[in-house]
Amino acid sequence: MNKVCIIAEAGVNHNGDIDLAKKLIDVAANAGADYVKFQTFKADKLVNQSAKKADYQKRNLPNEEETQYQMLKKLELSENDHHTLIEYCEKKEIHFLSTAFDLESINFLKDKIDFYKIPSGEITNLPYLEKVAQLGMDVVMSTGMANMQEVKDAFNVLLKYGMSKEQITILHCNTEYPTPMEDVNLKAMTTIQKELDVKVGYSDHTLGIEIPIAAVGMGAVVIEKHFTLDRNMIGPDHAASLEPEELSMMVRSIRNIEKALGDGTKKPSKSEQKNISIARKSIVAQKEIQPGEIFSEDNLTIKRPGNGISPMRWYEVLGQRSKRHFNVGELIEL
Repeated sequence: MNKVCIIAEAGVNHNGDIDLAKKLIDVAANAGADYVKFQTFKADKLVNQSAKKADYQKRNLPNEEETQYQMLKKLELSENDHHTLIEYCEKKEIHFLSTAFDLESINFLKDKIDFYKIPSGEITNLPYLEKVAQLGMDVVMSTGMANMQEVKDAFNVLLKYGMSKEQITILHCNTEYPTPMEDVNLKAMTTIQKELDVKVGYSDHTLGIEIPIAAVGMGAVVIEKHFTLDRNMIGPDHAASLEPEELSMMVRSIRNIEKALGDGTKKPSKSEQKNISIARKSIVAQKEIQPGEIFSEDNLTIKRPGNGISPMRWYEVLGQRSKRHFNVGELIEL
């Protein structure tokens, strides 16, 4: 059984508060997620000071005059914050992960994470993709806002600069917070898998947990989902995030789906084998049958239990002579 990698995306839901970040780690660890993921960036290198906020960021933040730069500047994690969070993750026995949003941050993270998570916004950033590929680590790449050709282009850049296909997992994603159900287009994940012959997963921004669970049923090997302590908190991503109990429920559900998918071989399971003879039927005597009498549709019928001759042999039995006496309801023997 292949275990789905579950990334609990804390992102910037720590609101710049290291104690809040630790509480998010607690939630992710208690839920059973494999990774808790933050975001590593320098606002000065990420965005122009005049850049406007996205509509969802405007909705979730009360300060309409605040620029995207001003918002992000308050959400930066320092180098010391990273070390503190990494140590805390080790204590809580959950893997630390963070997404780099600039070239400097890529370098900073290289000895602190198990793989690189490329965010959707960097899928058209050639120098970024080149830098990540040359480091030789596994990559999980989100594809929100991208069309199939852009996904292929980014994939080919990673291959060109040294990665193997086996090192890459591509996540279908929709970059709207929250994502409307009619815009999920979950079948696109399957399209990516078929077109590129690559491992796939899903980065989810819908409300609720049913879509990531469905994605696992469709073959996702990585699931990423935002979470928060409270959706009512002030911040750009809280409103589209899971609360703690929902995150736990999602993880439990995915683990159940993993078990339920099985190995694909159609056969009686261990738990149901005992019910075969109870639920199936056998050929039995409908009337009292004397030795030498010919078995016919008049003196035979089909009833439970199923530990006698299978009704699939019905026409094989008809026309044969009885070798002994059978009472009504007795299982037929040849």
